[in-house]
Amino acid sequence: MDNTDRDLLPEGLEDRLPATTPAATRVTRAICDAMDSHGYDRVQPPTIEFEKSMASRMIGVQSRRMFRFVDPASLRMMAIRSDMTVQVGRIAATGLAGAARPLRLSYSGQVLTIKGDGLDPSRERLQLGAELIGSDSVAAAAEIVALAIEALREAGATGISVDFTLPDLVDTLAAKALPLDPATIPAVRRELDAKDAGGLVAAGGEAYLPLLTAIGPFDSAIERLAKIDAGGALASRIAALREIAKRVGGSARVTLDPSERHGFEYQSWFGFTIYAEGLRGALGRGGTYAILTDHAESEPATGFSLYPDPLINALAAAEQARDSLFLPLGHNAEIAGRLRAIGWRTVAALAECDDAKALGCTHRLEGTEAARI
Repeated sequence: MDNTDRDLLPEGLEDRLPATTPAATRVTRAICDAMDSHGYDRVQPPTIEFEKSMASRMIGVQSRRMFRFVDPASLRMMAIRSDMTVQVGRIAATGLAGAARPLRLSYSGQVLTIKGDGLDPSRERLQLGAELIGSDSVAAAAEIVALAIEALREAGATGISVDFTLPDLVDTLAAKALPLDPATIPAVRRELDAKDAGGLVAAGGEAYLPLLTAIGPFDSAIERLAKIDAGGALASRIAALREIAKRVGGSARVTLDPSERHGFEYQSWFGFTIYAEGLRGALGRGGTYAILTDHAESEPATGFSLYPDPLINALAAAEQARDSLFLPLGHNAEIAGRLRAIGWRTVAALAECDDAKALGCTHRLEGTEAARI
């Protein structure tokens, strides 16, 4: 029997080892504590649900990204979650349907996708987030953006920047201000997202070319967007973006890319992507969306999802090894307990041959004192 590959992990999956697990725990706790401090109650949905539930709560959710299989008990199709937001939406629409609104919920857990995202091959990621259910107002969006920034800052991120977008921009303009044939809207949206001027013209969206200039630092980009706003179609959205940016204040650098669509499959009028200095790629996204209820209606909501694995790896690589105290055979258990109470991490010998240095210890208990090795 060939066992040479029995311990290989599938592509895009990996173990988190002791070098990074403590950082993961600290980051998770810091983000969860930040959300809790603002009144977001934590929920814990299951890893696996019926596919129909996962794919039907929000318009734009792609079940093809999920691992799916038939449940041997019910013979119904099930799916492993690829996004916990849809699960929180289900909880809000069912078990907490009668709870007072706005309803503030938070969560953390692992999510799994069939393939990685872009240049990132990872198929399993840690996701943490907050959802404000019952409102997609400017005040709700401002609260969510500010909370996402605070949570990452508390977790150790620095140089945070936020990029605002308007996910329904093309649909809004195509309705009246800059009319488009419905059949051309997907192509125009795609070429705007790709920032391809030539492709945009070829797709029939020449009138949308000025949107490619409304990109960059928020103050200058919002002014350029305001000049494009033919007939006032975007007046309310521009005013809302200004208000949200004002709420963020000096806590983060704010930029604008109004036609960005990548990663905003189910967001409505507002979306944002959040980054941190020295880390590759986005740390999270958020915005406004709608939850489909069981009565063929929809409920507005605003939220964010953070994917802090890059931050965890960076923090783990930068931190120094912790001091550990070796406890020899026959040590005084009461003294060891007092030392742990004041912050020492201890490693007890199980045999005479146990080597303190080999076990990663920096100190050795000698009598009542910790002596450096």
